[in-house]
Amino acid sequence: MKKIFTTLATSYQPETHKMFKKICLLSAFACLIFSCNNDDEDLIAICEIPTNISSSSITNNSAVITWNSISDPEEYILEYGVSGFNLGTGTTIYESSTTAQLNNLQANTTYDVYIKSVCSTDNLSSSSEVHIFTTLVASVITEFRTNLSELNLFSGDLDNLEITVNAFQYDLSTTLFSDYANKQRIIALPEGTSMEFDGDGLPIFPENTLIAKTFYYNHDERDVTLGKKIIETRVLIKTNGSWETGNYKWNTEQTDAILDPNSSTLPISWIDKEGNNNSITYKVPSNTDCFTCHSNNNNIIPIGPKLRSMNFEIDGVNQLEQFITNRQLTGITNSSSVRTLPNWEDENLSLETRARAYIDINCAHCHIPGGTCSDQSTLNFALETPLDETNILQQTALISYKVSFYYEGLSMPFIGTTIRHDEGLDLVQEYVNSL
Repeated sequence: MKKIFTTLATSYQPETHKMFKKICLLSAFACLIFSCNNDDEDLIAICEIPTNISSSSITNNSAVITWNSISDPEEYILEYGVSGFNLGTGTTIYESSTTAQLNNLQANTTYDVYIKSVCSTDNLSSSSEVHIFTTLVASVITEFRTNLSELNLFSGDLDNLEITVNAFQYDLSTTLFSDYANKQRIIALPEGTSMEFDGDGLPIFPENTLIAKTFYYNHDERDVTLGKKIIETRVLIKTNGSWETGNYKWNTEQTDAILDPNSSTLPISWIDKEGNNNSITYKVPSNTDCFTCHSNNNNIIPIGPKLRSMNFEIDGVNQLEQFITNRQLTGITNSSSVRTLPNWEDENLSLETRARAYIDINCAHCHIPGGTCSDQSTLNFALETPLDETNILQQTALISYKVSFYYEGLSMPFIGTTIRHDEGLDLVQEYVNSL
């Protein structure tokens, strides 16, 4: 070898120099190979990345995650969080098997999951590909829990009043006056059930139906983006064939509402559509008050969601037709056979039609056979009652007097308002004066 190098050195040419470099590199590589030939036990095996990640047994707040592993690591590290989270900021758990239970998840939320293999303290795999799953929407709870949030009627922040997909909103063609409060009305039917057609009045609601109505005031009716003040959510639940009432009062922070059977008052201010400032002392009813209005023959019944009150178009779509299409209403193929309660604010209708519609929605739940006032009054204010059978003609003077002012315990409506409804009561006054 020495002779070769001497010869190369004495007969140096550029080509010879290149050959010399190659020989040196080959010699160095050979030395490396031979020196490591007996040290295989010091090599570190690759820690394999978990594969075939899947999710199962998904509920509204939990899920089971499973995966495969080629190697046999000491443990696995799972990191998960709401979809889009950055690695290193999620929730981390450690598992010794290829299955993990994730708990305390948010309902109706998409999550990302990453998994690493831990083959030894200093040997971890890279993170797996992301696995994505979505939790289920929480079922509506049809019992009176302490907090409204526990009923799962809304998704996200409660004060957004975003209705869960397990319930639906309904509206009325003509509405009950409640001191100018806005109302959101919702119905939650048990999964796989529907309201059943039973004529123009109330449908047959399945067992464990929940009906809720939330009362609120927009700070400024000219710009609803300025926010609102939510006052109360009244709830009806059908249990063992009977309806039960409960009232939830919203807290000051607007984060939740508390079940409270007692009456209370609350000062409210708002700006109406004409820019006028308004202030009232709003009265939240007690459970006894709820029974007074919702009682018929000593049984509690809903007031608003009669089919004839819901048979009208909203944004060009008939509400009952939509319920039929969605299988929320069965036993009827279309809305044509159902009458419609006229809108008392529609000035294209006759004075009598408008006034009778207003009286029906505001007064008839008490002034009908079996209603709370049926023992003290012979009036029957139901729209379908012929005028000569209502006793309106015989009691025009009394009706005019009772609606001409507000005085608690004397004027009408007896419960549910604290001020005179100028527009509606002027309509009734004009009507009875015309008879």
